[in-house]
Amino acid sequence: MTEMTDFQKKITENLPEITLRLHEPMAKHTSFRIGGPAHVMAFPKNESELAQILQVSDLLDIDWVILGAGTNVLAPDEGLDRLVICLKDCMDGIEQLDDTTIRVAAGVTMTRAAVFAANLGLSGMEFAHGIPGTVGGGVYMNAGAYGGEIKDICTAVSVMDRKGNIRRVSGEQMGFSYRHSILEETGQIVVAAEFTLEKADAAAVKERMQELAEKRRASQPLNLPSAGSAFKRPAGGYAAALIDQNGLKGFQVGGAAISEKHAGFVVNLGGASAQDVKTLLTQVSDRVFENTGIRLEPEVRIW
Repeated sequence: MTEMTDFQKKITENLPEITLRLHEPMAKHTSFRIGGPAHVMAFPKNESELAQILQVSDLLDIDWVILGAGTNVLAPDEGLDRLVICLKDCMDGIEQLDDTTIRVAAGVTMTRAAVFAANLGLSGMEFAHGIPGTVGGGVYMNAGAYGGEIKDICTAVSVMDRKGNIRRVSGEQMGFSYRHSILEETGQIVVAAEFTLEKADAAAVKERMQELAEKRRASQPLNLPSAGSAFKRPAGGYAAALIDQNGLKGFQVGGAAISEKHAGFVVNLGGASAQDVKTLLTQVSDRVFENTGIRLEPEVRIW
């Protein structure tokens, strides 16, 4: 067994009640199935445990990063020499606040939240049903699909600062824009989000979600590891169309390739490294820029 470092000893000694894993492979926690071992990974079960982790990290001057479902993350091959705080399925819970508003914890998946809303006969989250990430990650980056975005339905967010303090901010204060929120600047962590929806027929809401699910299955390479849309939508066009027009469908670097099914996706054909993906993203962006003058920027978060 690998001997614990001083860094790991400090964390385990100061957080004895919290679930910790040492040398945890990031590939197990990212949809790309890529990434070396995290030095330490913590799995807080509630707000109190998350606050305790942040307070101890601050006291010991330990660097940390937040991970949700890992569906929009490219983790490094060499792993992470830091503390990774994973919220998926840990920060759990959904409740109905009033006739049209639900409150969802950060670690709940977008799909589960959308199904909860549908069962209540609430419309507005149908677009989120097929987004594989967590609510925390979705709010952080203002996730969207099929014409809907988090900013359209999010009316309040409970956020935690680096000291473990929680405050509630309105949707207007979140600074939502395309694949962005103010949290990218403040460094605060989503603890829970409130979504205000519209009363509707539950069967009709579920039918719409099924339609979108079928559309996804028909157009996206869901059978291969990926991180969803690889590039942000450029002004005046669509990344997938530009990549396709430049003959890059199927373009491959190592085990990573542009999907033959959807040019907006980079897929792991098997054994792809983070470096394969990064090189592929760079080369595709360069080729499109050379031919069109449009620079594609990664939507995937490269750690």
